[in-house]
Amino acid sequence: MNATRRERLLRAVVPLALGAGCTIGQMTQEKRATAQMEARSGSTITGTATFVPSGTSVTLELVVAGASPGPHGVHLHATGDCSDPNGASAGGHWNPGMANHGLPAATMHHLGDCGNFEAAADGTGKLTCVGSWSIGTGDMTDIVGKAIIIHANVDDGVSQQPTPGNAGARQACGVIVAQ
Repeated sequence: MNATRRERLLRAVVPLALGAGCTIGQMTQEKRATAQMEARSGSTITGTATFVPSGTSVTLELVVAGASPGPHGVHLHATGDCSDPNGASAGGHWNPGMANHGLPAATMHHLGDCGNFEAAADGTGKLTCVGSWSIGTGDMTDIVGKAIIIHANVDDGVSQQPTPGNAGARQACGVIVAQ
């Protein structure tokens, strides 16, 4: 787009946005949320979870280091509290709709079911998960104030009780905060 066309577009859009009560920064800035992952249960896992709006959903990008090689389940938990050395203070899986546990691609699953990632031999891993979440809305889909947990083992996607997913110890925890 040439400079003259860009200037005409800005002259048309900025007054409309300002008239709607927006600031120029709000026009380009989306709500985001993050969580800094801290090791629990004697693990060495660290990392960052970033939640970014994507249309009508939110995309989670999780990047970790210090994980044991192999698969690890990831869940959002109901309570944004990682103070317990084993991560128990984060409560159970976040499940406001009282759905059965499953993997994200399954028809039925908790809002907190994020699936699995594979940690490489060097302990690094990544997970991308898209959820029907919101950021900072205060409604039942709002992830702010929840916790994200990395488990020791793979989430089997089928176990319901006593532990959904049967993914083992909570090896890392992070509280989700709005940015």
